Amino acid sequence: MRRRRCSLVVAVVAAGLSAADRPLPAQDTEGGLWLLVPIGAHAVGKGQAVVADAVGSEAVWWNPAGLARATRREAAIHHSDSFLGEGDAVALVIPSSLLGVISASVNILNFGEQELTVDPGGTVGTVLVRSFLFSGTYATPIGDRLNAGITYKVVQFRFDCSGPCTDPPSIPTTSAIDIGAQYNLSPTAPVWIGVLLRNLGPRLQVFDNEQADPVPTRLHLGMRYRYDRFSGAAEDATVQVSAEVADELSFKSPSTYYGVELAWQNRVFFRSGYAHEQSENSGVSLGFGLSLGSLVLDVARMFEGFSADAGQAPTYLSLRYLF
Repeated sequence: MRRRRCSLVVAVVAAGLSAADRPLPAQDTEGGLWLLVPIGAHAVGKGQAVVADAVGSEAVWWNPAGLARATRREAAIHHSDSFLGEGDAVALVIPSSLLGVISASVNILNFGEQELTVDPGGTVGTVLVRSFLFSGTYATPIGDRLNAGITYKVVQFRFDCSGPCTDPPSIPTTSAIDIGAQYNLSPTAPVWIGVLLRNLGPRLQVFDNEQADPVPTRLHLGMRYRYDRFSGAAEDATVQVSAEVADELSFKSPSTYYGVELAWQNRVFFRSGYAHEQSENSGVSLGFGLSLGSLVLDVARMFEGFSADAGQAPTYLSLRYLF
């Protein structure tokens, strides 16, 4: 009986997590929607419009092609805190002049503990619900203008039980790939174009084949414009404006993203953006960045969505070390 109750709790938790971050009613059959949760303060500060951008190790999750022209090794940790849970992503980036750029990363999203009860005895155990995302990335420049990249991901949804969960369910696991490219229009225009096919892979099976759901595959298209021809006191300033559109492959209800970044001497960064989609990840965002030689600090916050309404606006912190 206790094993049956544990499986029931796990099923309810899994269904609740999928519903909490479901972008559109038409996507009710998708699973693994936590794969769409933003990672990294730089990207969030710019309204998630970074498919055509180079955002350091954050590119692992936004467009692997953005790593193609990295020249320094990087170790980074990206933390997030929202009503949905706490996330921690760790990434290591290693460039090579001959082989391109490789990266290894892991992202853990902790949804929190759920109490298990047996009537009428009260609480007798807990279920710790987490998702694990293990990634390997390869990126390389092709000529002077084209970047290409691919990320292979292993996705796990874990239920670690205590108390009555003497026979916990197996770990639901699947895999997916991200394939991306970026193209520089210079010298015609100071513009980068980006494209990304995200989360392409087999279904995620939580309990049985009948409940196996497709992962949320998305197609992203975007651009980034850079202006740095200021004069006088503002000649050390740079402005970047970006825009992006993303949706399922059918492109029936696309989401849009907009971002702007003001940089001073490439050391101090002010960012703002807006994401327009039917999910927790929508709304206005603000960000700030500071580059101190080998150490880069970025912070960002979203101001709309369920988390903000609940008094816990999503907050993001990224710490990167370049060496």
